[in-house]
Amino acid sequence: MEVRKTEEKLSVSSSLSSSWSLSLSSSSSCSSSYCSSMGENHEDRSSKSGRRMRFIDFLRDNEWEWKLAEKRFDELCWICAGNEPAIKSSSFPFCIGMSESQEFAYQLLRALRRRKNWKIDITKSEFHILWCHFTHSNATTTLFHLCDRNMDGKVTENDIKQMIMLTACTNKLSVTHEEGEDYAALVMEELDEEKQGYLELHQFEKLFKISSSKVVSPLNKRSSNKHIWRSHDSFQESIYEAEILLRSRWRRAWMMALWLIICLALFTWKFIQYRQRKAFEVLGYCLSIAKGAAETLKFNMALVLLPVCRNTITWLRRNSSLNSVIPFNDNVNFHKLVAGGIVAGVILHGGTHLVCDFPRISGCEKSIFKKTIAAQFNYHQPSYVEILATTESLTGIIMVILMFIAFLLATKWPRRKSPSLPRSIQQVTGYNTFWYSHHLFIFVYALLIVHSLFLFLTDKTTEKTTWMYIAVPVLLYTGERIFRAIRSCLYEVNVLKARTYSGKVLFLKLSKPERFKYQSGMYVLIQCPQISPFEWHPYSLTSAPQDSHLSVHIRNLGDWSYELYSLFHEGIFPSKNYPKIFIDGPYGAASQDHVKYNNVVLIGLGIGATPFMSVVKDIVIRFTENSDRRRDSGKGNQSTSKTYLYWVTREQCSFDWFKDFMNDLTFTYQTQLAVEMHNFLTSVYHEGDVRSVLIRAIQALHYTRRGIDIVSKTPVQTHFGRPNWVKIFSSLAQRHVGERIGVFYCGPLALARELEGLCTKFSTKTSTRFVFHKENY
Repeated sequence: MEVRKTEEKLSVSSSLSSSWSLSLSSSSSCSSSYCSSMGENHEDRSSKSGRRMRFIDFLRDNEWEWKLAEKRFDELCWICAGNEPAIKSSSFPFCIGMSESQEFAYQLLRALRRRKNWKIDITKSEFHILWCHFTHSNATTTLFHLCDRNMDGKVTENDIKQMIMLTACTNKLSVTHEEGEDYAALVMEELDEEKQGYLELHQFEKLFKISSSKVVSPLNKRSSNKHIWRSHDSFQESIYEAEILLRSRWRRAWMMALWLIICLALFTWKFIQYRQRKAFEVLGYCLSIAKGAAETLKFNMALVLLPVCRNTITWLRRNSSLNSVIPFNDNVNFHKLVAGGIVAGVILHGGTHLVCDFPRISGCEKSIFKKTIAAQFNYHQPSYVEILATTESLTGIIMVILMFIAFLLATKWPRRKSPSLPRSIQQVTGYNTFWYSHHLFIFVYALLIVHSLFLFLTDKTTEKTTWMYIAVPVLLYTGERIFRAIRSCLYEVNVLKARTYSGKVLFLKLSKPERFKYQSGMYVLIQCPQISPFEWHPYSLTSAPQDSHLSVHIRNLGDWSYELYSLFHEGIFPSKNYPKIFIDGPYGAASQDHVKYNNVVLIGLGIGATPFMSVVKDIVIRFTENSDRRRDSGKGNQSTSKTYLYWVTREQCSFDWFKDFMNDLTFTYQTQLAVEMHNFLTSVYHEGDVRSVLIRAIQALHYTRRGIDIVSKTPVQTHFGRPNWVKIFSSLAQRHVGERIGVFYCGPLALARELEGLCTKFSTKTSTRFVFHKENY
């Protein structure tokens, strides 16, 4: 029996070599062919890249591919009767790096073995031959054999449909049987010109020729950087990079420098002041340090409120002069920076008192105590415990405890309820906990006033200046909260339409209050009294300013959004009697600065595309109106502005969120001159991978013939895999030589750093200047 199995394997290998028209009858010949392919120059490999297959994203056409596959094989192999290593057929997907696509790998093995005894064990020599076949053969031929289930050289419409369903499932795409039948019928209609009811190999190859010639993405065009790179040495490059960084960050830099200078000046002033007092003989530099830190605390406790006065910031940013020198988009980051200064001040002030000042007061010699600071303690030298029991100490300790709780719950992991936290801690964390704990600062400010009235070693009223620091910011913040409460009640808002999408996204279409004016890119605060009468949460408006309604897309990412999503998802509302919603705003955001640039790049990850939907719709409407106006006046279309939208998501269902929005846009020739939109779906395997080749070809054919993308179901074509940002920026720099481009991003911080680095790099090395902006809420 073992001899028969061995003969069967050799027979299969022999038939493979003849049927696939490859002279790879042995391992040595395969290696020779492989090495010769490595000798090809770059141009030859580039020209053949469209015909070769790649199964794993990080694999390249070199010997390392086989070494990796061989290593996997050796991990699972066992010695068969012929003393040759072998694996079971079920291990084939793992060995070729397709563990996540096992069904596709099994179909591939069936095709490679011509569907004869494909389940028998695979020896190492045969595995090498199989490997050479599917890494060096024509991709179209491989797909044809995958579709040709009967191995008769003919592919029917049903065969194509089954292969479409398999590749769609492999790439995590949702394709119904009706859609699969429609796509298969489209392929047959396009290729089966003689109406034979089947396709042969030479007809099947036309599918990929049509798709590659008719639809060519501008991102896939080969571009050369030799015409856009500046030629300069490393020293000049460093100078250019420093110049670009200074241009892009000078507003942040001068604000931070001003803040540090003020803090340092206040610290130095108090440090010198207490250096000259009698108490210095007892407490030394500990007193000067504590008082210097206290002065910076007063300033920072006042300053920390200003960045969160949303209405004031929105009003100030309308002033172009102020907006040009003050980075209003970084208000949240500045708030965090000042909060860090408060933490440092508390540690320095409170720590110095507890560790140095208090022990020295209670432990100094009585004679020195009487000559210096006895009058401030009614001529009674207190013990350490007695000092802690004073009003100054108690209020200070309580403030530190309250601030510690608020600061701790405001950090990234508790605020976002990180899964890495213990489950018991997760139950008491989240955005709600962060929001409520932040209101502990109401008590902190009250205690701060009391604390400032009972100062150690100070009896002069003129030195009790805490109220002078915080009076205006506290009144301003309090006035804002009152104004927001009144305004939100005055806004009559009704839910006109509510819809839930896959991915736990809630769409709300709201009535637009009278005199509610906003710019594209702004956001509003939303409250649902049925969930909480106190909580307000920020969400970008996805409607354009010209629309007669307001719309928001809310993704379930926290406690409140989960309850809101559940409320609309599970509720049954007769006569559309939806729960009451209140809004407050609008408030300024980074995206509204797109009007400063003629050329704009909008990059959104997942739900991060929400602010840019409003921007794109606004640009399209204004462009159409201006074009009509110019056409009526006989001036023609003179607009040179260009907007690019790159939306990256990992799930196909995400495209449903803005499907209506995409379809509502008028994709005329004139509109496409002003706006260029690109969707990226990262769940699909990259170009060149055999698992996505067929779905790409059908997507291109369907888009060419019907103008609708089969993935997003909109006129916006979807690219598969992650964007090649270097290639995209290079293309933009080549298109807009010597121009200024605003890059706006909304998404995770990791990509923000990469994009900001690319903006700096291409601004340095090309004549195009990229200015980076990131949304912060």
